[in-house]
Amino acid sequence: MTQQSMQEEKIVNGVNVTDLYNTIDAVNEQSEIAKFQFKASNRWINGANNKTSVDEFYGACENHSREAPFTFEKDEPPVLLGSDKGANPVEYLFAALAGCLTTSLVYHAAARGIELDEIESTYEGDIDLRGFLGLDETVRNGYQGITVTFSIRSDAPREQLEELVELAQQRSPVFDCVANPVPVSAKLA
Repeated sequence: MTQQSMQEEKIVNGVNVTDLYNTIDAVNEQSEIAKFQFKASNRWINGANNKTSVDEFYGACENHSREAPFTFEKDEPPVLLGSDKGANPVEYLFAALAGCLTTSLVYHAAARGIELDEIESTYEGDIDLRGFLGLDETVRNGYQGITVTFSIRSDAPREQLEELVELAQQRSPVFDCVANPVPVSAKLA
């Protein structure tokens, strides 16, 4: 029996904190295991409808493959000339941001031993189609701003919950990608 299996596992908010700290220790000892590369492939169906699949990724110094790929169907509502077969891409951005901010908040709460009973959050953003349509070059193509509001039920004091919301923003990879410019290049194969 290894020393790790002899340790009692500590679970907080559904997070195995023992494994979390073991992961932190492993990354501190061998920084190359912290490098990950995620991939996605997309296929256009018709009109605004397209599907994205994610499966393989690289991380912890090896390639990984899921049991089955995950597929995300995207479309636009009829008012935006779509057939409403899925959320639109800017709504998927909210889904990615929601998942990452929430996960970041939960993991950091667990690491601090703060138990959470419930987390709900809302995401709002304004887009002006004049940018996308090329009608006004001064209008941004994407969101002009995003507002996130958390509602957290916990016995922890409000001050600690506010710190967790701030920490989630500081540590969330998706929040970082949305809040800071990321170099993106697109090319024809």
